[in-house]
Amino acid sequence: MKQKVLWVLLLALGLRIGAALSVHTYLESADQEFLIAGDAAGYWELGQKIADGDDYTLYTPPRQAMRMPGYPVFLAVSVQFGGKRLLPVRLLQAFVGTVACWFVYLLGTSLLDERAGLVATLLAAVSPTFVGFTPLILSETLFAATLLISLILMAKLAVEWPLSRQSIDGRTETSGTLKCRIWLAIGTGIAVGVACYVRPSWLLTAPLFCVIHLLMTWFGRRHNATVPTRVVMTAKALECGFVVVGLAVTLAPWTIRNSQVIGHAIPTTLWVGPSLYDGLHPAATGSSDMKFFEDDNLLARMTEYEMDHEYRRRAWEFVRENPGRAIQLGCIKVARLWKPWPNAAQFRQWWLCLIVAAFFLPTVGFALFAAVRRKCDVRCLLLTAGPVIYFTAIHSIFVGSLRYRLPAEYPLLILSAAGGITIYDRLRPRTENPTAAATGGIS
Repeated sequence: MKQKVLWVLLLALGLRIGAALSVHTYLESADQEFLIAGDAAGYWELGQKIADGDDYTLYTPPRQAMRMPGYPVFLAVSVQFGGKRLLPVRLLQAFVGTVACWFVYLLGTSLLDERAGLVATLLAAVSPTFVGFTPLILSETLFAATLLISLILMAKLAVEWPLSRQSIDGRTETSGTLKCRIWLAIGTGIAVGVACYVRPSWLLTAPLFCVIHLLMTWFGRRHNATVPTRVVMTAKALECGFVVVGLAVTLAPWTIRNSQVIGHAIPTTLWVGPSLYDGLHPAATGSSDMKFFEDDNLLARMTEYEMDHEYRRRAWEFVRENPGRAIQLGCIKVARLWKPWPNAAQFRQWWLCLIVAAFFLPTVGFALFAAVRRKCDVRCLLLTAGPVIYFTAIHSIFVGSLRYRLPAEYPLLILSAAGGITIYDRLRPRTENPTAAATGGIS
């Protein structure tokens, strides 16, 4: 199995290197730096400033807490070793994208089995959107890799949940001693924090996981009364506390920096307000159009902190005054987020839309099939389909775009693999392997 995984990862790396070279050649011939210029240009500027030791600011008037520093630091590392050229970044992201595929294997093996993990890795390796987005100067690929690390650690911390695959199969696997689980909890919080340094939208997963962890532990007491409930719940509450501690410690340097630079202890960014208003204002369409920011020019008379809160106020005022339109916009954003083909005009070629949809629709169908069959395996569903629900809820409020769903698709492919394996085992001749259906990625 390990040899097969290695071949799949080599395939993933080859496809991503090919995509990096193709995108770079195309953009050079078109005399362009970026395929999606807006965010990419800002990230690239910040990365170069970090590499040069300049102030971490963008534009004029300066925005000092507009972006989390995780992805710009990643770009700065490339600048340090590869110079201020974009090809080394694209090739480095090809490697990160391949590592993300390996993380899919690790998560799939933990939640289901090696067969499901291998198939999920293969799907991630050949996914047209994953391969196509890897060389772009955007944070999606790095965010997906860091997100998967946190999910892998959550899976280990949640191994004792009732109705997980371990309990369904009659296994008695545990996550180790209390000391080991505490370190695992700290690692989980750190992993969530690292992911937040790339994209702050992952922040709420730590408290959400803690709440579910406690609820599943309490529910499990009904099936295992060998240890007093009070003792077990205290231990799990301690684990949850250390998850939060790990997250807080990880975000502390950035929070302290913001307190010193802008006068407020902000753990994420001061771009939440404009992003929120981008999706909730009278002219909103569900897609991103930040023209209002330049037209309003609030930074000419407000601090960055005041600007952020003003746009938050305006957004929620719009929701209170126009609840029907806000709901309608939410539906439009969800439709844009999960559209089977790209929304952006530059990616609307018929052949590209066909390739993306031909991969996306079956994998989602297989995932839904597997989700129904594994409806009792809360651990598996939470860590594979949970990110889908999480990002859908977030982007029903902000703006919707195919790129924002990509990190959630990585763990979802584990369910796709499980569904595909089950269907394959049912359709192939029984004489080939009579017990395959019982031992596949889903039971």
